[in-house]
Amino acid sequence: MAAALALTGCSGEEKPAPAGPSASPSGLVSPAQTGERAEHIEGETASQAPKPVNDGQVLLSVASRKGNAELPLTKEIGIGSLAVQVNCQGEGTLHVTVKPVGLSFPLECVDEEVSSTYNEIRLKRARSEGSIQVTAPSTVLWALTAEQ
Repeated sequence: MAAALALTGCSGEEKPAPAGPSASPSGLVSPAQTGERAEHIEGETASQAPKPVNDGQVLLSVASRKGNAELPLTKEIGIGSLAVQVNCQGEGTLHVTVKPVGLSFPLECVDEEVSSTYNEIRLKRARSEGSIQVTAPSTVLWALTAEQ
């Protein structure tokens, strides 16, 4: 007996589908609506915060950190796109969680090379405050920029 499985995944697009995704009670769109890319980038460093890629407002910019950190965002999280970029270098896995919006992702870091990721989520309601929690081994150097 043959069984067919339907596999779905991220299309790589960073904007939600026009059909309008359903939102959870927290106001988040479904995880399939987030954009994520990870790559190794020549010329980038983990000692400098990534440059913003959008023309939005920078909520947090951190450079040359090691180990764990809980970082408060400098401004209110508004409606619309919230993007987080991370660069890291060193052996280990770095985990990022944006509170209270529920965006969470890992980044595998390697020695002698900068690993980088960009994650974006669309929010349907504003939050008066928020923070970014980074969990990383003490051997991993990282830098982060959050923008909206």
